[in-house]
Amino acid sequence: MDTPSAPSNFLRAIIEEDLRNNRNDGRVCTRFPPEPNGFLHIGHAKSICLNFGLARDYGGRCHLRFDDTNPGKEDPVYVNSIKEDVRWLGFDWGEHLYHASDHFERLHDFAVELITKGKAYVCSLCAEDTRLYRGTLTEPGKNSPYRDRSVEENLDLFSRMRAGEFPEGAHILRAKIDMASPNMNMRDPALYRILHQEHQNTKNAWCIYPMYDFAHGLSDSLEHITHSICTLEFADHKPLYDWLLDQLDVPSRPVQYEFNRLNINYTVTSKRKLKNLVDGDVVAGWDDPRMPTISGLRRRGFPPAAIRDFCERIGVSRSDSCVDMGVLENCVRENLDAAAPRAMAVLRPIKLIIENYPEDKEEFFELANHPKNPEMGSRKVGFSREIFIEAEDFMENPPGKYFRLSPGREVRLRGAYLVTCQDVLKKSDGTIMAVICTYDPESRGGDAPDGRKVKGTLHWVGARHCAQAEVRLYDRLFTVESPGKDADFLTQINASSLEVLTDCKIEKSLIQAAPEARFQFERQGFFCADRHDHGTGRPVFNRTVTLRDSWSKTAK
Repeated sequence: MDTPSAPSNFLRAIIEEDLRNNRNDGRVCTRFPPEPNGFLHIGHAKSICLNFGLARDYGGRCHLRFDDTNPGKEDPVYVNSIKEDVRWLGFDWGEHLYHASDHFERLHDFAVELITKGKAYVCSLCAEDTRLYRGTLTEPGKNSPYRDRSVEENLDLFSRMRAGEFPEGAHILRAKIDMASPNMNMRDPALYRILHQEHQNTKNAWCIYPMYDFAHGLSDSLEHITHSICTLEFADHKPLYDWLLDQLDVPSRPVQYEFNRLNINYTVTSKRKLKNLVDGDVVAGWDDPRMPTISGLRRRGFPPAAIRDFCERIGVSRSDSCVDMGVLENCVRENLDAAAPRAMAVLRPIKLIIENYPEDKEEFFELANHPKNPEMGSRKVGFSREIFIEAEDFMENPPGKYFRLSPGREVRLRGAYLVTCQDVLKKSDGTIMAVICTYDPESRGGDAPDGRKVKGTLHWVGARHCAQAEVRLYDRLFTVESPGKDADFLTQINASSLEVLTDCKIEKSLIQAAPEARFQFERQGFFCADRHDHGTGRPVFNRTVTLRDSWSKTAK
């Protein structure tokens, strides 16, 4: 077997040791088990890359399994988005697509087996009394008055639960373990509850549904998973995972391993909080480009390779930590700097009139699509007497060390000519209508024939050869590093997280860009054509990231 190229970590060490000892007959089988109750986020991306990556690197397979045990919160929309996200990240489960609901009959049989062995019982306490009997972190629980029901009575009640005889909340099936256990998860945990709800896959076939902790490990066993890898919050659930497998006649014996979940600053990854943002119209849906969901990052323009690179860089350990958002953004910058073709766009335009350039003349300049990659070719950019430049690139009374355009100053128009500002046209209220310049006809291409040095270089688009576009400037959704830590996270929203500019001028060729096509708008940042709204009749571009990390400077 070839040595994997990815950095080593404790999970790789475990798998390599298992393979050396021929455990599991030399098989490696992992799984990614999302609950279809929301869209996947950047934390799930780490788990996806880890589970699918380990299976790939060690010649195994990874299952995609939907843990669909809570029908009231699940939706086919979430199922489809999860499949799409996993594939977009570059992974495929092949024929190994599963659902916990595929195993409902087998799981039911396991429950009956536990009852028959005296390891489970039907409890009829109400929800409030169940909580009271459970105890606290410092005080042991006490046995349910229904704990000593006979096997026959429990089998009868459980059968009638399945038959739909009882209302929700009337009974639950609980494991019989230890109400004095210091681990709350071992205090006779619930295994099945009554839910008169239609399931997206099984429809109305069931009115009792297994709890997640019951279904998860047993589904792993039924699918012959070898390494069940989950995040650290499930470490306290591992004794229950193992207890269930030990009590039952299971077809295989998976082992659970925990790794650190991905915490990232300036965002939230709780599905509940993300749903609050969507339901409260704080964002425009699960795929809003400010959301940390995979579909949101995709719509913003993050390349899947950059996300995979990020997940590899942050590593895998057993200790929780918080990763700076800048690490993810720098992975995106590095990827796009190498891969994204260049283009020119003026986001806040003012007109520049070259008074000594013939009115009826136009010409085209050949500009490289990438300064370091000639294989990406070039494009022709149209030029005429009137062009647009960025409003911030002109200042009437500039401060010192201002090298852009101002009265009497000469600058370079990228790839075109040297121009000198002669005058400014204004409206009656003082608003600038146009900047009047002259150009040096001998400086075609941007270099002066006499060798004079010009410090400022501006990007531009020709007025005759441009298109109007909407550009959405996205920024971090929260103003604080740890939203919700010291206040309601909804009070910490960044009011400047989205700015929509509707009068931007772009190279005309950009209207033909395919949705999700990525570019570097020179001197502006990295942008992508919106995957839903962009079209030839209405160009729409989203800012993916700025050219430099301005947040780290602000924080300092």
